[in-house]
Amino acid sequence: MSKANLLLGTRKGLIIYQQDGDGWSHQSTHFLGIPVSLTLVDERSHTWWACLDHGHWGCKLHRSTDQGKNWKEIEAPKFAEGMEVKEGVPAAVKYLWAMSHGGKDKPGVLYIGTDPGALFKSTDNGDTWQLVESLWNHPSREKWFGGGRDNPGIHSVVVDPRDSNHIYVAVSCAGVFESFDAGETWQSANKGLKADFLPDPSSEIGQDPHILKACPTNPDVLWQQNHCGIFVTTDGAKNWKEVSQKEGPANFGFAVAIKHDNPDQAWVVPGISDEIRVAVDQALVVCRTDDGGKTWKEQRAGLPQENCFDIVYRHCLDISGDRLVFGTTTGNVYYSNDLGENWKQLSSDLPMVYSVEIAG
Repeated sequence: MSKANLLLGTRKGLIIYQQDGDGWSHQSTHFLGIPVSLTLVDERSHTWWACLDHGHWGCKLHRSTDQGKNWKEIEAPKFAEGMEVKEGVPAAVKYLWAMSHGGKDKPGVLYIGTDPGALFKSTDNGDTWQLVESLWNHPSREKWFGGGRDNPGIHSVVVDPRDSNHIYVAVSCAGVFESFDAGETWQSANKGLKADFLPDPSSEIGQDPHILKACPTNPDVLWQQNHCGIFVTTDGAKNWKEVSQKEGPANFGFAVAIKHDNPDQAWVVPGISDEIRVAVDQALVVCRTDDGGKTWKEQRAGLPQENCFDIVYRHCLDISGDRLVFGTTTGNVYYSNDLGENWKQLSSDLPMVYSVEIAG
């Protein structure tokens, strides 16, 4: 059996670790000095994808078919000439923020979500990309706005493993949108969410999900770490229920992970909202629920409990089996082999971590 790989997208490149007994050992570094916003290991073809943010030179997309030994640059998604985000503002892709394959029955289909809030689709394994105009032209888009960024952005794409025509995207700030026809039409799915910063907190448009994930073995259960708390749905996003702690730390944050075979078991890594954005009480804590959010358990063993400024971004917590890994804004990476009961530090010397992915 091949060893699992750990892909870390960081501010200074893509850093690869490989499973080494109960721990991880460094294997290679790619794109040194260049921010890597996100990776995707396509489980269908084992192709590796790296989304790069060159800043002045724009977004770049790279593909490897030999687990990082060689990379090929692919033309990144872009808007047609003359398109505008809004009147007088040219549309240009500023950040590649979400990536997903399109389902096991559609081997060449891939999706990328971007800032500004657009969804792009490829049907030829990334060789070319087309804007999903049905979402771009959604009547609600005039009400979308940026949350922490100048533009609204799509940071989550979830394809239902039972039906590849069933797709969710999450937009910050707008909310969750759902398609049952492979992206031909979209409807909002935000009933039960709250946005404390809006005049009407229950508004259907304007919600701020920070990340959206579905349980792989029960995709009707979706979790989102939201700007205004933690929410779960058990009926395929028809209704959302807040499961934040009123007094405990499990409330604000960015990342969430779900146990593959248990939709009631989930993890978050809380922080202090909004403008402060450091670990709660400057002590790093992971919170786990085993009962669908009714109760939360604090998992601190092995994590720093003083003078800690770490925040875990939305793509920086991943799970595979009983193993969890997360990376932080200050370059720390921690892993657990027992569902978060005990944590070990993989490194404290890395650049800011933008994404974490366990593959294999």
